[in-house]
Amino acid sequence: MLVKSVMEIEIIILAAGQGTRMNSARPKVLHELGGKPMLAHVISTAQQLTAHKIHVVYGHGGDQVHEQLGHLDVDWVEQPQQLGTGHAVQQAMPGVGQDNVILILYGDVPLIRTETLSELIATVDDRHMGLLTTTLSDPQGYGRIVRDDNAQVSRIVEHKDASDTERAITEINTGIMAVQARHLHQWLEQLDNNNVQGEYYLTDIIEMAVRDAMTVVATVTDDDIEVTGINDKFQLQTMERAYQTRQANTLMRNGVTMADASRFDLRGTCETGKDVSMDVNVVLEGHVVLGDRVTIGPNVFLHNVTIGDDVKVLANSVLENAEIGAGSRIGPFARIRPETVLAENAHVGNFVEIKKSTVGTGSKINHLSYIGDAEIGSNVNIGAGTITCNYDGANKFKTIIGDNAFIGSDTQLVAPVTVGKGATIGAGSTITRDTPDVKLTLSRSKQITINNWQRPKKKN
Repeated sequence: MLVKSVMEIEIIILAAGQGTRMNSARPKVLHELGGKPMLAHVISTAQQLTAHKIHVVYGHGGDQVHEQLGHLDVDWVEQPQQLGTGHAVQQAMPGVGQDNVILILYGDVPLIRTETLSELIATVDDRHMGLLTTTLSDPQGYGRIVRDDNAQVSRIVEHKDASDTERAITEINTGIMAVQARHLHQWLEQLDNNNVQGEYYLTDIIEMAVRDAMTVVATVTDDDIEVTGINDKFQLQTMERAYQTRQANTLMRNGVTMADASRFDLRGTCETGKDVSMDVNVVLEGHVVLGDRVTIGPNVFLHNVTIGDDVKVLANSVLENAEIGAGSRIGPFARIRPETVLAENAHVGNFVEIKKSTVGTGSKINHLSYIGDAEIGSNVNIGAGTITCNYDGANKFKTIIGDNAFIGSDTQLVAPVTVGKGATIGAGSTITRDTPDVKLTLSRSKQITINNWQRPKKKN
């Protein structure tokens, strides 16, 4: 059974709950999974279904929800009082097209898959509604699916209202359902709160559908992770690992080699070339692009970076908002800060920090240096302990180093300053004026030895 082409899909996401078990001042749906709020995951999934409209029902902490996610293209619907799931859906119904199919999702169920939802939606027509279920070995706390003698879904009973016999049922309601709007509107008007919780249960519409000779088609998923709701910090951590396992599996299917997939986090998106390898405790944030044959060492953090082919990023390095040219080598213990661009075959070694700088092809900064607001040419060698003094306490200034220059160890380049092409700067120099091409420039005080000097001794 397929949804008729004249029907459009509208999605209602229920996200009004307080989440008291989180023990947090933040609304539950704003707690992060994989680096973004749970609710953002659900909205992203909904958007992939090309819905006509997405309605988000919010309540507790609404100001925080709007502040963080208000830029998203959804219809925000407030539920001032949280009187149950049925009441929450009612708040969104005035903005719903009566001839459309309504899909109900939840802001605290972030890992639902579009493939499963598409299968569920496809069961809906004028005489059928769709319900997503799963089977749990321990269904404690979940509503149970009650079936008739013909194995058809007849009703849902909430755990607190269930008899001992009903609690023995292991098929549970996920809460996710799809139904024509005109039927849903009619059933919502008939809800009451005559139950242990004193709430208007959305699940009561199942019995109403059966009463009206509708068939409730159960789509059963065997992946309980995708329908698991998050109610406390322990469940949040459990689902984080499940999410990261899903991310790692996708990358490995795309050809990435991982030393230990259980010690990997992707908090954003990642594009990878062929024969990429990652050691343990690699964390990727934002959008990361890795070319062919990229090697990432242990304990590396990458945020919004593009890395070319054959690059090696060695252990304990941090790269943020940067571009790394093919064949370059970074680390170990290197920090590449935002607006840095390395050309091909550049080397950045241990305890080197680079900020808002360009480094030319084949240039090397191998030891204990700080390079900020600099423009470095090709085949430049920068010795250990070199500093570009780019900040005067109020303003930033640029250092320019020409091609083939050699900067001796322990040099301070006081910006604004230009080092000429092929120039050599003697070790231990403080350079405050532009230096000519090719020539040797140095600044040192005269070395003397005081023969009759004695080292001070402690007084008794």
